[in-house]
This record gives sequence, structure tokens and C-alpha cells, in this order.
Amino acid sequence: MPEGIISYGGQAVIEGVMMRGPKKMAVAVRKPDRTVVVRTTPIEPWYRRNRWLSLPLIRGFVTLIETMIVGVETLMYSAGQAGTEDEQLSPMETTLTVGIGVVAATGIFIVLPTWALGFAKAHLGSVLLANLVEGLLRVVLLVVYVWAISLMKDIHRVLQYHGAEHKVIHTYEHNESLTVANARKYTTLHPRCGTSFLMFVVLLASLLHAFFGWPSLLMRVVIRLALLPVVAGVSYELLKFTGTRSSLWTDWVTYPGLWLQHFTTKEPDDEMLEVAIAALENAREA
Repeated sequence: MPEGIISYGGQAVIEGVMMRGPKKMAVAVRKPDRTVVVRTTPIEPWYRRNRWLSLPLIRGFVTLIETMIVGVETLMYSAGQAGTEDEQLSPMETTLTVGIGVVAATGIFIVLPTWALGFAKAHLGSVLLANLVEGLLRVVLLVVYVWAISLMKDIHRVLQYHGAEHKVIHTYEHNESLTVANARKYTTLHPRCGTSFLMFVVLLASLLHAFFGWPSLLMRVVIRLALLPVVAGVSYELLKFTGTRSSLWTDWVTYPGLWLQHFTTKEPDDEMLEVAIAALENAREA
């Protein structure tokens, strides 16, 4: 990026985009009457509140937890703005929904692959190979899951807003005026996307698990859960490093995540780009 350009990130929400900078976060949502409402709030990242939380590796896992919490709250806000009062979830319903999601993700992406490989391990003849094949199965499950949800009509619109977010960030990082015409020409793929983070997590976990042998199913699940903070921390640092540099090595490392973004981002229309621009303009420093 050009010198002096601040790193901004965000996420797609229901009929809108959230943009987040070092000091401010803005959520822009297209309401049913076609107007755009923007909520801007000051922020202080968790890892900046304590010097221990800002240490490399630790800050990655801290940022992941904060992003999940902020992301859910932002989604609930956008749902309220884009829908009607009776479509909003109560705090209890929100907590229950998130809890079910975490349990389901743990079952699908952690328990299922290592359980399935337990039946094939005797035929593979190697603990290292069993761990690597388990990792490959995890990658396949991630790709199939992302592909499947991308086919849903309502999710497709969210993925279009995701593409709008990336296009507008590209426009800003190329030091161009934030207009629909300028944003339109850029790709929907971005190396600092959370999709790339997920791919880093899955691939790095596959390598790290190989160092812990092949104990019982329960122990394998415990080990994989215990290693999540480490994997998340390393993935964050890798994403941060490769997201601001371009070389043959970084292009090779970021390729799997960028490829997966073909499923998690879609081409937006002009109204979606307008919403993303509104979000970034309000999140930028004065």
C-alpha cells in the first residue's frame, strides 16, 4: 500500500457493510425504504488495552475473539435496520444462536474429520499421513460448506456486500477517490480477508497436529481445541504480514485463501458499493 495509507477492514452484514479502522467503526445499512443509515462508534481494540495482549501470537487470538463478538453484534444491528421489529432476536436468542453455531462448527470441522480418519488410520500406515489426510478432509469440508451456503439466495446478497467491501478498500488503498466508478474496476478478492484467515487456520492446523501423534479420539479433540489459540495467533501474524506485501512467496502463500474467496465474495451492484463507501467514509480518520 502507498505510504501513509491506514489499514481498514470490515465485514458484510445484512443489507450493509461494517468498516473498522484504528479508532472508529462504522456500519452502513440499506433500509427497506432504500435510504442508508450509518452508525459510527469509537473503538479501542482489545490488544491495545494491555501490553501483554499486544504481544505477537497472543494478539491474534484476542483479535479473533473480539472480531466474533463485534461481528455478531453488528449482524444483529443490521438485521434490525434492514428488517422489521418482529425479525429481531432477543439477547437470549442471540446467545443461543451463537452457541449452537460454535458447537456445530466444532463438530463439523474438528470432531468429524479426526473421527472419520480413525477408521482409515490403520490402512494409511503412518501417523503423519493420517494427520495430513485429516487436514485435507478438513479443507474439503470447509470448501464444500462455503460453496453450499453461497448458493443460498439470502446469503448471496451478503456475499455481494462482501465483494463491495473489498472493492472499496482496494479503492482506498490505491489512493483513489471513493466513488462507485473507481470501486467498480477492482477485484472482489483481498489478501487480508477473513476467508484467507480461515484457510490459514485450516492449513496450519494440519501441519501442527502432525507433531502430536495419534492418541484416542477424545485426546485428539482436546489437543485440537487446545491448539486453536496458537493456530489463530500464527495465522493472524501470517495474514498481517502477507496482506501488505507482494512477492512470489506471498503470492504463493495467499493463493489458497484468495481462491476460496471466489465462493465468499460476489460482484455487487452500484447501490451496494454506495453502502460500502458510506461505511468507509464514516470509519476514516478526520
